[in-house]
Amino acid sequence: MREYYAARAPIYDEVYLRPERQADLDELRRRIPAWFAGRSVLEVACGTGWWTQFIAPVASRMTATDAVAEPLAFARLRPGVERVSFVQADAYALPQSLGNFDAAFAGLWISHVPVGRRPEFLAGVHARLVAGARVVLVDNTEVQCERLPIVERDAAGNTYQMRTLPDGTAHRVLKNFPGEEELRSMVERIGTHAQYWRGAHFWALCYAAAA
Repeated sequence: MREYYAARAPIYDEVYLRPERQADLDELRRRIPAWFAGRSVLEVACGTGWWTQFIAPVASRMTATDAVAEPLAFARLRPGVERVSFVQADAYALPQSLGNFDAAFAGLWISHVPVGRRPEFLAGVHARLVAGARVVLVDNTEVQCERLPIVERDAAGNTYQMRTLPDGTAHRVLKNFPGEEELRSMVERIGTHAQYWRGAHFWALCYAAAA
C-alpha cells in the first residue's frame, strides 16, 4: 500500500477532479468549516493534503500525518497550510509526541483499513484525543466500484481492487465499502452522537469521542 501511494502521489488529485463528484465535494467543503472551526485538529493519513487545505484555515491548530514521505511533500505545498505541522507517522502507531487534540479527521483512509484492524486504528486515534473531541471520517461510496470493480474478497470480509498507474504497473489495493450500519456499529462503544451523511460518491461520519 505504501509503495502504491508513493508512486501515485503526483497524480492523486485526479480523483477529486471528476465532474460527477463535484456536487458531493462542494457539500463536504461546506460542512468542513462547521465541523472543525476553532478546534485543534489531528489529520490521519493526509496524503497529498487535499482535505488539509480546507481544514487548516478554520482550525485553531492542526497536525497532519501520513506514513509516506512522497504525498507529504505535495501536502506541504497546499495553499493555506503554513501553520500546519506535517509529521511522517504510521496511522496505527501515532506517537504521543503529537500531543492531544479536540478533533480528528481521516479522509479516504478508513476504506483502506483491514476490517480486523479497525479497533486498533480507532483506539490509536482516540488516544490522542480529549473527551468529547469531534471525529470525522470521509470516504467513497460503493459507486466507485463501477470504475474499479472488486476483484477479490478475503475470509475476513476485506475487498480488493486492481489499480493500474500511468507507468503500467498494476497494484492490488485493499478497499472496503462499509455501509451506515457497519460504520455506526464500528464507533458505538467509543463515540456518541454519530451523524451520517451520504452523497452519490462520498459519505461522512461525524461523532464525539466518548469520555
